Amino acid sequence: MQIDGHHGLTYIAARLAGFSRTKASIIAYSAQYVDDATNSGVIHFKNGAMYSRISSAHKMLDYRNSDELANHRVWIPFHFLPGNGGQQAGENPNGTFIRKLVCKPNSYVAKDMLRACVKDMDKPYALHRLGITMHVYADTWAHQGFAGVNHEINEVHDMKSSDATLDQSFFNKIANYFLSETFPLGHGAALSHPDRPYLQWEYTNGLGEHVSRNNPDIYMDAVQNMCQAMQCFYKKDMTMNLKSMSGLPTQDADKIFSLLKSIKGDSGEERHAQWLQEIKNGSFSFGSEDISYIPKGRGSWKYKSIGQIAASDTGRETFPFRKTFLRSDWKLFHDALQAHRLEILHDILPKYGISAA
Repeated sequence: MQIDGHHGLTYIAARLAGFSRTKASIIAYSAQYVDDATNSGVIHFKNGAMYSRISSAHKMLDYRNSDELANHRVWIPFHFLPGNGGQQAGENPNGTFIRKLVCKPNSYVAKDMLRACVKDMDKPYALHRLGITMHVYADTWAHQGFAGVNHEINEVHDMKSSDATLDQSFFNKIANYFLSETFPLGHGAALSHPDRPYLQWEYTNGLGEHVSRNNPDIYMDAVQNMCQAMQCFYKKDMTMNLKSMSGLPTQDADKIFSLLKSIKGDSGEERHAQWLQEIKNGSFSFGSEDISYIPKGRGSWKYKSIGQIAASDTGRETFPFRKTFLRSDWKLFHDALQAHRLEILHDILPKYGISAA
């Protein structure tokens, strides 16, 4: 998913799950910021204090990153959650180890992730962790069939879609070939096809398997389950029994599905702007609301926390330490990010026989 899904749709699902505008904004910002938190390392303060944070994304077009450990610590816990072939803990899918790493929608691994998240509901960073979890959970649908490692299963051949202009683009064809043959990491070779909610498409993967995708249906299923998961969190259901929750109201579900098919901006940012306009227009049952997302610079969480205007830091800067830093959304997001990664890599995945870092 791109920003239209991770911020816009997550906000809508959170509001319809019962969260207030303020809390839904934290959840949705956190969900999208997973894609924008590309800096890592230590923040130094002028009073001698320090804070160490991790990144949850590489620059999305930097496929030159060949650091396998860095890939495992970013792509696997935050973007391509292994699905263990849809099998429960202690069971193995047919085939080689790669089958365990392939992303599967709503897998048992994903459900364990939801239960780990709800256990932190009393932490200061509870809503931030919920947003991070919703990012990863949504991507189990959007990124299904791909793995967060360099492997031939991620190769994409004979790709066709319901958008003729995408299929006819010479640049897309060259990029698809180059990434399939050289850097088969995640869904890079599929370009933005998995991230376009309106698209229907098909391809043959590197193992010779034909795959057909109906993104509107896939995204609708994702939003429905996200809403139910957030309802469980809202009602403090520690078992995360999604089937016991009502999910999206029928009228809202119909509107979301219609917009998934009709909003066709070429970039995630264009589609995001259209979703925000629909929210502002009062298209959903929670009424008209004017929301925004600022990832970097003035108005961003990072700026409000440490006063940084630049999009990135070198590690040599020193920032003024504000009394509000320890309670700031940016710091709490990074606290949640580290808690999430630790639990995924060291607690949850080992139950499925997966050692990823």
